[in-house]
Amino acid sequence: MTAESNMPPTTPMSLEDLQHWTQMLGRAQQMMLEQGIDLLERTPAIPDPTGMVKAQTDFWADTMKLWQRFLDPANAEPVEESPERARDKRFKAKQWHDDPLFAFIRQSYFLVADHMLKSVDALDGVEPKQKEQLRFATRGLIDAMSPTNFPATNPVVVEKIIETRGENLLKGLQNMLADMAKGQMTQSDTSAFELGRNVATTPGKVIKRTALYELIHYAPTTETVGAIPLLIFPPWINRFYILDLTAEKSFIRWAVEQGLSVFVVSWKSADASMKDVTWDDYVVRGQIDAIDTVRDLLGVESVHTIGYCVAGTTLAATLALLAARGEAAKVATATFFTAQVDFSQAGELSLFVDDEQLKLIRQVGQDGYLDGRYMAATFNLLRGRDLIWNYVTNNYLLGNDYAPFDLLHWNADVANLPANWHLGYLTDLYRDNRLVQAGSMTVDEVPIDLSTVKTPAYIQAGREDHIAPAESVWKVTEHFTGPLRFVLAGSGHIAGVVNPPSAGKYQYWTNDEAADSLEAFVAGAKETKGSWWPDWRAWIAAADGATVPATGARVPGEGAMPALCDAPGEYVRTR
Repeated sequence: MTAESNMPPTTPMSLEDLQHWTQMLGRAQQMMLEQGIDLLERTPAIPDPTGMVKAQTDFWADTMKLWQRFLDPANAEPVEESPERARDKRFKAKQWHDDPLFAFIRQSYFLVADHMLKSVDALDGVEPKQKEQLRFATRGLIDAMSPTNFPATNPVVVEKIIETRGENLLKGLQNMLADMAKGQMTQSDTSAFELGRNVATTPGKVIKRTALYELIHYAPTTETVGAIPLLIFPPWINRFYILDLTAEKSFIRWAVEQGLSVFVVSWKSADASMKDVTWDDYVVRGQIDAIDTVRDLLGVESVHTIGYCVAGTTLAATLALLAARGEAAKVATATFFTAQVDFSQAGELSLFVDDEQLKLIRQVGQDGYLDGRYMAATFNLLRGRDLIWNYVTNNYLLGNDYAPFDLLHWNADVANLPANWHLGYLTDLYRDNRLVQAGSMTVDEVPIDLSTVKTPAYIQAGREDHIAPAESVWKVTEHFTGPLRFVLAGSGHIAGVVNPPSAGKYQYWTNDEAADSLEAFVAGAKETKGSWWPDWRAWIAAADGATVPATGARVPGEGAMPALCDAPGEYVRTR
C-alpha cells in the first residue's frame, strides 16, 4: 500500500465536537444579541446623517439570522443566494455547502463582505474619487480575508494536509520562497513555453532595429497579398507576442493566412539608456518611423495600422500629428484594440493616480526606468481574487504543481518602462485628460487635435475589460470625425482580443445604426457568436480589395532591407 492509502480519512464532527461548537457559538450569539439589542434600543435617539448607524443595525440583524440558520436550521428562514455567490469559484468544493461548520464560515464571510461595502457606500461628505478608492481598498481587503486563503478555514486545504501529512505546506513554502526571491508571483509553469518553439512561432525576419524597437516582417503564406500592408503596434507595457501566442491563438499567423502583408513592432524593454524617452519618441521615432519604413520598403502610399491598448492611445496621437502635417494619407485605416483616448471614465486604474502614487513611481524609477514587475503587480491588484489569491491558495497552501498556460506565461514576461514617459502618461492622460483637449498636448512641438482625425477607424472594446472599460473605449467615437466601426467583444482586455475563430468562444456585438452612447449601441446591437476577427477582415477588405504577388520585397529580407535575424527577434528576449 502507498503512504497515501494509509492516511486517515476525513470524518464528520463527533458528538463531543458538535457540543463544543454549539456551546461556543451559543456564547458568541449571546454576546452579539446583547450588543445588537443595545444598539437597536439606542438607534431612534441617535442622529444618523450618514446612514452609518443604520448600516450597523442591518449588519447585526443579518448576523442574527445567520446564527439562527446555523444553530436551528430546521426553523430558519430559507436562504436565496445570488447567482454571483453561487458561481464564486473559491467556494465550489462541496464541503463549503455540505459541511455545517464550513457553510457557516462561508456565509459569515459573505455577510461581513457585503456590509463592509455597504458601510463605504453609507459614507457621506466624501469626494467621489476618494469613495471609489475606499471601495477598491475595501474589496481588496475582503478578497484578502477570504477563508479560502487560510489553512485552518479552507476544508480543501485541511484535507490536503491530512492526505499528505503536511507535505503540501512544505512544497507551498518552497514555492513562496522562490517567488519572493524573484520578486514576482508565479502563475504558470515557466518551463512549458519557449520563444520561437511553441510561442511566437510565426515565421518572419527582423528587418530593422533601432534604440526603441525592432521591426518584424512576416513571411507570406498566400500567392497574393493585400496591396496595402498591415503594421501592428502592440503595447510596450507587455511583450508583442500576446498577438503571436501558440499557433492556434496567434492573431499574427491568422492575419498572414488571410492574405495580408504583416509587420509588427517589437518594443525594447526599457533600461537606463532610455531615461530620456518620452511620449514624442513613441509617436515620432516609433510609430511614424515604422510607418515610413514599411511604406518605403514596399513602395506604397499608405499602411493599415493596429494599435493595442497604450499603443492605440499613441496611434491616436500619431494620426492627429500626421493630420496636422498634412500627411494623413500615410495611414489608410486605423484599428484600435481596447484603446482609450478620453480618460474621464478610465476605470479602476485611475484610482492609482494620485500624488502618493506618482511620488512612489519617481522613487522606484530613479534609474530611468520602471521595473516591469511594478506594473504587473498593479494589474494583478485590479483582479486580486483571480490573479493573486487564487495562486496563494493553489501554489502556497495546496502546494499544487504549476499548470502550463500560454497567456499567463506571457503575462509574467514583464517589460520595463521608461520612467519619464510613464509619469507623463499617468499625469497628462489619466490625471489631467489632456489628449482630448484640442491643442493642450504637443507632439514634436506640434499641437494636436483628435477632432482632425478623419482616418477610417475600427474600434474594438471588451465587454468585461477592467483595464480599458468599454465605456471608456467608446469615447474614441466621440472625438474622431472619420468613418467609424465600433465592435463590442465578449470577455476582457486580453481574451476579448485573442479570440481566434477556430476556438468558437464568446461573441461580439455590432450596430450599423448611429448611436450616441454605448448604452444606445448595445440596445440596438446585433449579437454574433464567436470571434470578431472575420468581421475586422471584411472591414479591411472593403477598404482595400486590391492584391499584389507575394514576391520581391513582400518576402522578408528580399527587398532593400536585409534580414537581421529570425523572428521573434532579440528585443523580446531582453529583460
